[in-house]
Order: sequence, then C-alpha cells, then structure tokens
Amino acid sequence: MNLPQPSVILTDIEGTTSSIAFVKDVLFPYARAALPGFVESRRHEPEIRRWLEAVSLEIGDNNDEAAIQQLLAWIDEDRKHTTLKALQGLLWKEGYAMGEYKAHVYADAAQMLRQWKAEGHELYVYSSGSVPAQKLFFEHSDAGDLTTVFSGYFDTEIGGKREVASYRHIASDIGVAPSHIVFLSDVVEELDAAREAGMRTALLDRAQDYPQSREAASNGHPRVTTFAAITP
Repeated sequence: MNLPQPSVILTDIEGTTSSIAFVKDVLFPYARAALPGFVESRRHEPEIRRWLEAVSLEIGDNNDEAAIQQLLAWIDEDRKHTTLKALQGLLWKEGYAMGEYKAHVYADAAQMLRQWKAEGHELYVYSSGSVPAQKLFFEHSDAGDLTTVFSGYFDTEIGGKREVASYRHIASDIGVAPSHIVFLSDVVEELDAAREAGMRTALLDRAQDYPQSREAASNGHPRVTTFAAITP
C-alpha cells in the first residue's frame, strides 16, 4: 500500500502498533488487582476523590467501597468509562514508573513509525484509552520512548471510534482534509467509519492477534500483516 506524500498517519494501538494480549493480559489485570488498594490509600487526594464522587453520583451510593466495586465491575465488563479510564491511567503510570512492565510495540511498527517521522509524515494516535494512558504507553515501550514521533493523540472524548463524525473532527483538529489522512486499525468497523469520512485506510491483520486471516472480511480495506507493507 502506497502513501501519498506527505501523508498524515493516524494509528490505533491494540492489534495495530501493539499486541492485544499486552493490554488484555498485562495492563487490565494489573489495574484490577491494584485498584482497591490504590484507591483506599489515596482516597483523600483531590483527584482520586473527584473520580470516586463521580462514580458515587452515578450509582446513587456515597460509600467508597460501593464505588470501588462498581469500578471493578466496569473492568470486568470492559467498559470504556471516562472515570475508569482516568483511574486506570493513574494506576498504569505508577506501574510504569516502578518498572512493573513495559508496553509492547511490534518491531515493524516501531521501525516504520520512526522512519515515517524522519521522512516528514505527521503521526497521530487514536485509541479508546485516554490520552494520558496513550502517552504513558509509548513513553515506556519495549522499543524505547516513541512519544517523540507523534504530533498528537486522540481518545473517545472526540467521539466513538465507529462514528464517522469522530474522524471528521480529527481531520478538522489536525487541519488537513480527510483524504490526506491514512487510518491504521485492526477493526473493520472503525475503518469503515474513517473511510466514509474520506480517509484512506489499512487493515492490520497480524497473526499474533488474529490467527485466522481476515482477508475475506476486510470489506475492501487494503489488508497488511506488517507496517513494513505500507510504503510511501
């Protein structure tokens, strides 16, 4: 797949730059195990208090323990809740700082992201994880600090990833026509929305994340198994 010069490259994280397993098997379990003690020990800090009160208001129960149990339930449901994402981000920041783990990035993704940046392409991230969590992820990756290659980050505050309007908002924020943006993702429905907004697309179909090829289900999106297959 060829990129027009110069292109803006907008990339997803899970299943695209990085394995789904890292988030599913490392980050989420870490957050679930650490959350009760983390909240208990820091519940009086203004930032933690604010998020706990937001949960309490939503569930109609002012008991902190009830709020913690609700947060754990949202983790189990894989809810993309703003409050949960904020607290997970704080937990992950602590885990990264303590060296508990490093974020996984595919070697081909790290290489091409750096190469595209050197060639003059602008790079952005669009993920369901919060912007602070995205920055932490790429700062503490097993490929080194990759934050320097990105010009900006977007999360679901700008809109859902399967909504056409989200991609139009992103193009507007970046200040380029959608046709100058290439969106990379492993989720066909997200690519469908980006394409309808006028962006170019590429479906990442990595064997580590998807053992069965999805070529037949690509819905017309160019399918690649590595970032190295996307060349200017």
